[in-house]
Amino acid sequence: MKLVDTHSHLYAEEFDEDRSEALARAKEQGVEWLLLPAIDSESHERLFALVRHAGGVCHPMMGLHPTSVNENPRWREELKLVEEYLLNPPQGMEFCAVGEIGLDYYWSQDYVTEQREAFIKQCRLAARLDLPVAIHTRAAWGDMCDILEQECRRAEEQGQRLRGVLHAFSEDGATYRRLKECGDWLFGVGGVVTYKKSLLAETVGEMALEDIVLETDCPYLTPVPYRGKRNESSYVCYVCEKIAQIKGVAVELVASITTENARRMFLNEVRYNKGRI
Repeated sequence: MKLVDTHSHLYAEEFDEDRSEALARAKEQGVEWLLLPAIDSESHERLFALVRHAGGVCHPMMGLHPTSVNENPRWREELKLVEEYLLNPPQGMEFCAVGEIGLDYYWSQDYVTEQREAFIKQCRLAARLDLPVAIHTRAAWGDMCDILEQECRRAEEQGQRLRGVLHAFSEDGATYRRLKECGDWLFGVGGVVTYKKSLLAETVGEMALEDIVLETDCPYLTPVPYRGKRNESSYVCYVCEKIAQIKGVAVELVASITTENARRMFLNEVRYNKGRI
């Protein structure tokens, strides 16, 4: 059974003492590919180091996280660095997406204008380069849906395409259907689907398996039975099992379809066959 963790921060400091062991545990659970979203320049070297260490297994993204715009007078310089890296990748880097980008109004409403500008610029960069995006959204779903509708139309009018994954999706069926109308979008389902009070399970019941990819967002959003502890990529198997339970299908079917979804969106055939853990 092959699995893909489409959103892993395995390069984070939380894994400094057992990163190699965490990779080994992921392999034991059938996780063969990890997609690593960027945050900002403070963690780029950590991200690059992990990719060079586990090439063919860990695939990097490049983007500016919305909360890295907040209280950051240099955020436009960070955006320029993102573009420079995407146009001229550092040695050993082959970016599979523009991410993690998006909108996050949870912590502050003071940077809405700046976050929207950064997000739209990165969406347009992704469309120009024909790369998918990995989108973070928190307390900003109305704006997110509006922007994606507008930017998908704009890209189509210019002969381009805007596509990707809505990371950590936990909204209702109406939001899912509205976003699907925009075009080629997948929905990242993680540990939240295993929580007793989560409404995500109901939404997943409405979703087609062909629209879902698995993720952990480790070290955050740890699934049951390890909720409250550090998350890691090996735990993506619990997300797979929960989705299978909700849909009433075999775990192997969920693994097969979601892995193919991730491969189609993010990993070309060269990347897909290049390596294993």
